[in-house]
Amino acid sequence: MFINKKLFTTALLGLLVTLSIIALILSLVRVEDVTLPPTVQYGMVFDAGSSHTSLFVYEWDSDKQNNTGVVSQTFSCDVQGPGITSYANDPSKAGDSLRECLEEALKVVPAAKQRDVSVYFGATAGMRLLREQNSSAADQVLAEVAKTIQEYPVAFCGAQIITGEEEGAYGWITINYLLESFTKYSPKAHMWVHPEADDSFGALDLGGASTQISFVPKGSFINWNETSRFTLYGYNYNIYTHSYTCYGQNEMWKRLAKELIVAFSAFYYNFKFLNLTEGQSLATVRETIEHFCARTWEDLSSNYPEENPERLPKYCANANYILTLLLDAYKFDEVSWNNIFFQIKVGSTSVGWTLGYMLNLTNMIPAEAPVWVKGHTPSLWAAAVAFITLALALGLVALLVLLWT
Repeated sequence: MFINKKLFTTALLGLLVTLSIIALILSLVRVEDVTLPPTVQYGMVFDAGSSHTSLFVYEWDSDKQNNTGVVSQTFSCDVQGPGITSYANDPSKAGDSLRECLEEALKVVPAAKQRDVSVYFGATAGMRLLREQNSSAADQVLAEVAKTIQEYPVAFCGAQIITGEEEGAYGWITINYLLESFTKYSPKAHMWVHPEADDSFGALDLGGASTQISFVPKGSFINWNETSRFTLYGYNYNIYTHSYTCYGQNEMWKRLAKELIVAFSAFYYNFKFLNLTEGQSLATVRETIEHFCARTWEDLSSNYPEENPERLPKYCANANYILTLLLDAYKFDEVSWNNIFFQIKVGSTSVGWTLGYMLNLTNMIPAEAPVWVKGHTPSLWAAAVAFITLALALGLVALLVLLWT
């Protein structure tokens, strides 16, 4: 009986050594250098318009594509209250108004990433006008905004008033990025590729204090400036962009308030209310607007009981202003009208200048270096784990046998 135990123990130890050697060999052969998946980078952009402020959180993989991030919107928040220009006489309230959205946005970003989040604050036409009227007040508002954001654990990159041309150009980037004019993912190639067709969309934006138009002109164009040139995903783009200050909805209202008791809203919201965002012909648009404007107040209020009573009487004048702007100012006609698409979102992403701004800035945010590790092919790794597990089990059995003897 003693001899059998000794032989059994010896055989067990021999098998244990053999399994350990096999496991060691499997763990050492065909070791390859592999990269870990790219980490996610985050950025925030405040859009401080003339009538309200919004905060957008964007994310992109740290490896980027030809130096430009593939950016997606992950969160948005509308700041409660009016635009920051309304705080010209009490600038501290401009900063305080941002706190709720900032705190909500930080919940979206992992705590370990927050201090690396680049935060930008861009003010548009409302602040451009305030700067012309009272530059000191505009500076104080921006200073309070900066002071508030700097209280949070983020990489604040400044509060500034962007030009109308910048606003238009970044809006052009946004719409063309969302419609895949710059890059698109190829399931067949398993990578992001540049579309074969070199077509792009023009962009029209109607805000509270200004309206912008941006497009790639046909033929040569000499008067390029810094806001007209971009490099995205390794390709160069030259666009024409122009901003018309005081032709936004609120500024036009101020100019006409003495004669008309109406206001002007953005392209999409007015045409959406009139169900004119589905590619209707210009003739249908004109007929719909004419019919709507001929209705009595009693008829409208009874048929739209849930509509804001302050906004309802304005749709007629808004729609007519949009027609005037598009037809008489921008010179669209019956044929080119069919090329206009009224959109406020593409998928779940808001259409505006902030995404284009963030996209362009990713060119200047350094990509993180890839992390290299040693790795096995899955089959060898599984075999090594199996032999190691078996060796540990046999080792435990051998230990129990030795203790028993």
